Amino acid sequence: MTMAPGTHNPMSAVPPPPEERPTPQDHRTKEPKQKRHLGEMVGVALLAAVLASGGTYAATQAGGEGTAGGTQNASSQTLQQGSTSPTVIQGNAAAPDWTAVAKAVSPSVVSIDVVLQNGEGAGSGVIIDNQGHVLTNNHVVSGASNGSISVALNDGRTYSASIVGTDPSTDLAVIKIQSAPSDLTPMTIGDSGKVSVGDPVMAVGNPLGLSGTVTTGIVSALNRPVTTQASDQNQSPQGGNQTTSDAVVTNAIQTSAAINPGNSGGALVNGKGELIGINSSIAQLGGGGFGSSGQSGNIGIGFAIPVNEAKSIASQLIEKGHADHAFLGVSARDAVVTDRSAKRAGAQVVRVASGTPAEKAGVRQGDVIIMVNGERVDSSTALVAQVREMKAGEQAKLTVIRNGQRLELDVTLAVKPASSAG
Repeated sequence: MTMAPGTHNPMSAVPPPPEERPTPQDHRTKEPKQKRHLGEMVGVALLAAVLASGGTYAATQAGGEGTAGGTQNASSQTLQQGSTSPTVIQGNAAAPDWTAVAKAVSPSVVSIDVVLQNGEGAGSGVIIDNQGHVLTNNHVVSGASNGSISVALNDGRTYSASIVGTDPSTDLAVIKIQSAPSDLTPMTIGDSGKVSVGDPVMAVGNPLGLSGTVTTGIVSALNRPVTTQASDQNQSPQGGNQTTSDAVVTNAIQTSAAINPGNSGGALVNGKGELIGINSSIAQLGGGGFGSSGQSGNIGIGFAIPVNEAKSIASQLIEKGHADHAFLGVSARDAVVTDRSAKRAGAQVVRVASGTPAEKAGVRQGDVIIMVNGERVDSSTALVAQVREMKAGEQAKLTVIRNGQRLELDVTLAVKPASSAG
């Protein structure tokens, strides 16, 4: 569904004009390796969030010098019961022993190779249970059919895999290893709600076929609205055809850990070795694509889908093959409003759909939403990202400015109608 610039329909996000926001593109590594095309950018100050798929990689960097007290088996934080990867007890949380973390989590991260219509792609994935389910990005496996996906474990064993379910609107997918071995090590799942800016993190993945690669950095921002383009059942631009639906709007974890093409679907872990995010996209300065000269590859700004959101989607994909999404029921645009004695950016409501959670909560046309559950909303994209991160049936508190006054409105999000464009 096409909408006027600066507006959003009740169920989807329409990215702002490229001169205001990063312009994302999907890409996937092909073999033989080819240069990945990125849309041209205006000036080096503009960033493009590009999907780090089909061969995302991360070059190893030295972590801090810390002491590890050892490892212990983590308890039941996976999607299903069973043993999980060990958690690392750090002697100094500010300077983790990354050697211990890498040893603990590497068996839980796999390399994914995909045969596409016009070539091949590669990416990464995370083992999430003992049955062989692997969580990855949708753009890593989109365009693949049964029998055209192979998964390589950390020890070199390779298995065929099939798609269990995909969710283009969140860029997540679950695949399943066929005839999965009994000694799989699911990764311990952490809590992305407990992540703080400045926390040390490690990215693990399969950059350009360099499996088992790790990089370290910190969480440089939280709740960062990142817009990329959804890919559904077709190849990336490197392969030719691509059918797009909704834009993917993620309330992302931003990290300085080096994430490059091929890390897509891989793990972002904390100092304990717990999964806190699924690496999905990177920011890139204008002037060239991956593999080209100039400003290419990682520039220290990568994005991961928070694990709390990914865990919810993965559970639904395994259970029923598709995922339900939260629905508010407004169209919005970017706006600046007077808030007491200051000015504040927010999402101005253009339309409230009849019978929706927004209407029932008392949201009116012209209201400017500036917070959701106390989290700042400074654009229409940020509003979409906040809603998409939540679950259908979940309650939320909207802070709005109406006629110069602050109001708090309680809303219960519904299930997004299947007939919607997103």
